[in-house]
Amino acid sequence: MSVNGKKVLHMDRNPYYGGESSSITPLEEVQLYKRFEIPDGPSESMGRGRDWNVDLIPKFLMANGQLVKMLLYTEVTRYLDFKVVEGSFVYKGGKIYKVPSTETEALASNLMGMFEKRRFRKFLVFVANFDENDSKTFEGVDPKSTTMRDVYKKFDLGQDVIDFTGHALALYRTDDYLDQPCLETINRIKLYSESLARYGKSPYLYPLYGLGELPQGFARLSAIYGGTYMLNKCVDEIVMEKGKVVGVKSEGEVARCKQLICDPSYVSDRVRKAGQVIRVICVLSHPIKNTNDANSCQIIIPQNQVNRKSDIYVCMISYAHNVAAQGKYIAIVSTTVETTEPEKEIEPALELLEPIDQKFVAISDLYEPTEDGSESQVFCSRSYDATTHFETTCNDIKDIYKRMTGTDFDFENMKRKQNDVYGEEDQ
Repeated sequence: MSVNGKKVLHMDRNPYYGGESSSITPLEEVQLYKRFEIPDGPSESMGRGRDWNVDLIPKFLMANGQLVKMLLYTEVTRYLDFKVVEGSFVYKGGKIYKVPSTETEALASNLMGMFEKRRFRKFLVFVANFDENDSKTFEGVDPKSTTMRDVYKKFDLGQDVIDFTGHALALYRTDDYLDQPCLETINRIKLYSESLARYGKSPYLYPLYGLGELPQGFARLSAIYGGTYMLNKCVDEIVMEKGKVVGVKSEGEVARCKQLICDPSYVSDRVRKAGQVIRVICVLSHPIKNTNDANSCQIIIPQNQVNRKSDIYVCMISYAHNVAAQGKYIAIVSTTVETTEPEKEIEPALELLEPIDQKFVAISDLYEPTEDGSESQVFCSRSYDATTHFETTCNDIKDIYKRMTGTDFDFENMKRKQNDVYGEEDQ
């Protein structure tokens, strides 16, 4: 909005950037231990508190995904350093295996038998060549009407292969996609392969010093375009007149506005609960077993493997990313809650991480707005879901942008103004 020439005032009731998705540092103090009401505080083996930056909501960036595009186009990348996540793994029958995502890896993988590998390779070649604008590449598949279930049948892929393709490559959380037209799934698998092709080890990136660096980078960008940022600023009331927002009241003062963007915690009367997510932050003194001692990785546990409706995710990062003390690893388990005993639901993931030095458990309600904001001009975001990458969050940002401006979010628009940053227009 700042880049688009709007006057932006950003208020945050917290003393740190990033709201729900900030990275907590240092370890002791007001932060992690107090936040999770753990009375003893960290033991000496945890090293220095200021060496930690613990994400409350774990997510990786798809190397070829929308958030990386936003960062590149707006040049927020100048404030950040990224590392490639070392591997992506999938859980099958109680063990974890590297996700095969190239033809060579598919042929070497222990996930499949020999004949299955050939069929999967054919499927990957089909996906790579598929172009929705060129019917010659369809091989009898109609992108708008053939379901993904039928595409799998066409290539004669077995249930295990369908599981890791849908959940570890296309990154669906449930199996609802099977009966929908195949185009989106094919595009998702392409995004995964293209992201992987950029760096080779995995399709994911992660910023040094934690995800809290992202909101700080965007806050700097906003400041360059005249945006104002106020931390530690409580919001006492959203001031409405005739059903429209006209300002925000804080400590007796009113800041006037025409439009307001906020997260669900600021407008409880304008959102509905849409489920819950459990996230467990685990501090380890060792890499996860069977990951080739990776310093960072993702593990996906497809729902069919553990008799659930939604997948369980594990994101692991470590001291190599400047988010933990030397020799320490942080693994964060997350999933959509399905029962009245959320902690039992994630046991298969916790077993992969043993021994665990310290656990922090958070169960969060998921909210979605009940209105599009066109009348009130109050635009509320959705809560962060259980996915381990930012694609759904970017879709939400683009959706809010469209509702506010009436036009689609255009990456090129962000790009054209880059020369403003260097003051070239004044010369």
